[in-house]
Amino acid sequence: MTIAVYDHAPKPPASLDHATTITAVVELSKRTWLVGGHVPGLERRPLKRTEDRAAGLLRILTTWRKRAEQAGRTIARIVVAFEAGRDGFWLARWLRRTGIEAYVIHPSSIPVPRGARVKTDRIDTGMLLRAFLAWLRGEPDACRMVAILTREEEDLRRPSRERAELVTERTRLTNRIRSLLTVHGLSEINPNTPATSRKLAQLRTAEGQPLPPNARAELERLFERLALVKKQIKAIEADYARHTAENKRVKGEHDLAAQARTLFQQLVTVTGVGAATAATLVAEVFMRSFADRRALARFVGLTGTPDESGSRRRDRGLMKAGSARVRHIMIQLAWRMLYHQPNATLVQWYRDRVAKANGAGRKTFIVALARKLLIALWRFVQSGEVPEGIRLATV
Repeated sequence: MTIAVYDHAPKPPASLDHATTITAVVELSKRTWLVGGHVPGLERRPLKRTEDRAAGLLRILTTWRKRAEQAGRTIARIVVAFEAGRDGFWLARWLRRTGIEAYVIHPSSIPVPRGARVKTDRIDTGMLLRAFLAWLRGEPDACRMVAILTREEEDLRRPSRERAELVTERTRLTNRIRSLLTVHGLSEINPNTPATSRKLAQLRTAEGQPLPPNARAELERLFERLALVKKQIKAIEADYARHTAENKRVKGEHDLAAQARTLFQQLVTVTGVGAATAATLVAEVFMRSFADRRALARFVGLTGTPDESGSRRRDRGLMKAGSARVRHIMIQLAWRMLYHQPNATLVQWYRDRVAKANGAGRKTFIVALARKLLIALWRFVQSGEVPEGIRLATV
C-alpha cells in the first residue's frame, strides 16, 4: 500500500451536475467553522457559522438538503472540501464514513488576487468555493487536492517528526545553559558533559564566587529538562534500532508498518544513511507514490524556480515549496556522502563540477547532489537498483 501525493491527487469521480449536487467548503478555525456552499434551488449561496464543529457541519448540510428538496430539487450528491492544515484528515475520513464525498485542498494552490488588501473568513470561503467548483467542473489547475491519509499512514510519520522536535528542543536547552554559564564567565564549560550538572554546587564564577542561588536553581531545572529530552530521544532511537534488527513481522503489526520497516531496513544498508535519516525518508517520501523523478523533486522542493516574461529569462533559485523537513535532511545527507561514499559516481560528479568552478558554487552543487541522491535512493527502494559506486553495509 502506498500513499498518494499531489501528483497522484484524487480527481472528481463524476462530472458536476449543479442541479443535483450540494457543494460546500469549510473554513476551519479553533472556535468556529464557517461553511459556505452552493445549494440547488437557492438563488444566493448560503454562508453559515457553527461552533459544534463536525456535528454542526452535518446539521447544516442536512438543512441545505431539506431546503433544496423543498425547492423541488433531488439531491444525489453532497461534496465537501476544506484546506489542509492543523486539523489533519480526520474530518475527511469522518465525512466519508457518513456517505459524504470529501476532499482536502492544498492551501498554496488557491489563487490570491494581487491587489487584495482586505482578508476575512467570508472572502476566504468565497475564493475557496469558486476554486473548488471549478475543479469539480474539470479544471485541474483551479486548485490541487491532497491525498487523504488513513490513521495508520498519519501515525507512521509521528516518530521521525517527534524526534526532530526533540532535537530542536535539546539544542535550545543546551544554548540556554551555555548562555547562563557565560553570563558568569564560565563559557568554557560544556553543558553536555554529565559531570557539569552534578557539580553546579562546586562551580565558581570568573570572579571566584559561587553561582548565585537563582541562577543555580534555573540551571538545575534546565538540566532536568535536558536530561528528559535526551532520554526521550534515546527511546525513539532504540525503536529505530529494534526495527533494524527485526527481520520477522511483529505481532499485531499492520501491513503498512511492515512495509515501512522493510524499506527502512533496506535504506540503512547504504553507508552514510543513519537510522533517523532512513526513518524520516521512509515515512515522509518512500511510502508515497510518484509519477516520475520530477514529481519526486517537486515534492521535496529541490527544483529551480524559473521567472520568464517575454525575452527575459532568469532563475530565482531553489523552489522551497515542498517538504522543508525532507529537503533539509537530504542536503545534510549530501554533505555526509562526500565523506562516507567518496567513490560513488554522484560524489565524483559533484567534485568535478566544483573543481571546474575553482571551488566556487559548493552550496549550489550540493543542492543538485541532494536532488540526484534522493532520486537514486528512491529507485533503490523501489526496484533495488543500487546507485553506481555506492557502498552497502550489512546491518
